[in-house]
Amino acid sequence: MPIDAAKATSAEPRTTELAWDHKDVQLYHLGIGAGAATPERPHAATDPDELRYTLESALHVLPSFATVAGMGSPLVERSRELGEGMALAGGLSAPGIDVDLAAVLHGGQTVTVHRALPVNGRATQTSTIPAVYDKGKAAVIVLRSEVADDDGPLWTCDTQIFVRGEGGFGGERGPSVRGELPDRAPDLTTERLVRADQALLYRLSGDWNPLHADPEFAELAGFDRPILHGLCSYGVTLKAVVDTALDGDVSRVRSYTTRFAGVVFPGETLRIRLWREPAEAGAGGRIRVSVTAAERDDAPVLADTVVEHG
Repeated sequence: MPIDAAKATSAEPRTTELAWDHKDVQLYHLGIGAGAATPERPHAATDPDELRYTLESALHVLPSFATVAGMGSPLVERSRELGEGMALAGGLSAPGIDVDLAAVLHGGQTVTVHRALPVNGRATQTSTIPAVYDKGKAAVIVLRSEVADDDGPLWTCDTQIFVRGEGGFGGERGPSVRGELPDRAPDLTTERLVRADQALLYRLSGDWNPLHADPEFAELAGFDRPILHGLCSYGVTLKAVVDTALDGDVSRVRSYTTRFAGVVFPGETLRIRLWREPAEAGAGGRIRVSVTAAERDDAPVLADTVVEHG
């Protein structure tokens, strides 16, 4: 079998040294739309709240930066063929994993933050495969990356990789996570325009997949033009949640999870709907999020999306 689940989940952890600085953080923030005008901030380029994403003297780090941290570092061995942070996770070249990259989709992403991400950092990433699920006609590989520096744990990323045609090996089916949205109007609705050049800028953070830039490659993949990186939509959404519902305070984010439900084309508008859930005693709050493509009759983009916050 191309996937040996027992071998993959029992393999020794793999470690990688990561490094990043303020330029990597600023480039990532620009790639997800920082500084661009929005209905709430028509003069965002000079808005003091927005400058926290773009100006080195005032910089804070959006937690979704964890999905690209270190990808521009010479310490990281990257593959230009793998997209959406998969090369960094290192899971698709792990023991027991031998799959056709054309059958691979990024199914879901979770970032759990243990403390505020530093603007400049050096850290060690430890990668494992805690689970491989058998979905019948497909397999789901869970890649876990735990990152720590000299002061302790920084973040944990769980990446779900959907591999078509690799199921049926008799493994556990795994959990089915479907979060029902509240049966009421959203508490907040905001929109974010995806600029025509946004994918070209975002890919400079380390995801060189030509699907997001080369029209001929996109056509071979079944699209009439290049599509936006799923992790770019992921970052755009978290920034919108922080800016509109968390007082612009990135340190309030504890975890952020989503399922990638559909594509986005550069030039489209993301419609982001938010529902607040009351905090339980002694716990932080939760925001459920729906993200759709406004120009395509609200076609799904991100689903089962939750931001846990303090």
